Amino acid sequence: MVKQSHDKTVFIWWMFLCSWLLMNLLMVSLDLFPVLTPRLIALAALAALCFVLYHWLGGFAYRQGDLSVTYPLAQTAMIYVPIWGVLFLGEQLSSLGIFGIALITFGAYCIQLRGLSLRDFVYPFTQFANPSVQAALLAGLVYSFGVIIDKAGVDGYSPFGFTYVLVFFMIVYMSLNLLRPRYRGRILRGRQEKPYLIIWAGPVILASFLSFRYGLVLAPVSYAVPVRQVSLLIGVLIGLLFLGESFGKIRLTSVGLILAGVVCVWQG
Repeated sequence: MVKQSHDKTVFIWWMFLCSWLLMNLLMVSLDLFPVLTPRLIALAALAALCFVLYHWLGGFAYRQGDLSVTYPLAQTAMIYVPIWGVLFLGEQLSSLGIFGIALITFGAYCIQLRGLSLRDFVYPFTQFANPSVQAALLAGLVYSFGVIIDKAGVDGYSPFGFTYVLVFFMIVYMSLNLLRPRYRGRILRGRQEKPYLIIWAGPVILASFLSFRYGLVLAPVSYAVPVRQVSLLIGVLIGLLFLGESFGKIRLTSVGLILAGVVCVWQG
């Protein structure tokens, strides 16, 4: 849906706003009012800041650099998250689970590479002086911090209530960005461009928010974040079936690695 929109920054803002308004309806109809505490507000505000920075840094990296270089490096969060989970949350991982995480990370890294040779694989790491590469690496690190804060939030509070406050802060941060002169007049045009996309995107992103955070309650964050990369498989299939994109041997191999890793995590 984002790919089909013209002004993606504005479209994402409308998408988040729509999802938050839906959460308000659910909150009123199902009596899911969150009990606000200073700690909940602080965790949600910090996590939201990390996620907004992740999107901003990733967007900068993708615009300024080669996607085959910047995209794999932005996925390095999956390396950090299991480390933070063990160090800060006391999580314990099985050998099979660790192997599954490694397969998923490797598959996510490879999915945008131009080739599977050693030269293609190490090429992104030879571009550290490039600002887009630095932004991609920083995006992965910032996202990993955000997920750990996210986990602390849903473990201490209702996943719905925490997500509600989290999305509110993300909208606030994105709104501050849209106040810049370059976005003047673009918000209303973004609403009028393809309103049906915004209407559908709100429930979709809301379902993503809630399902992931309820999953964080049930599973170690070290497993939950890598397994979420199964969305890459769905993305490849959507690109192939609906957007006319090429499948390619690299994407096929990468998706196979991700699926194998998910099975290992599930079994482990």
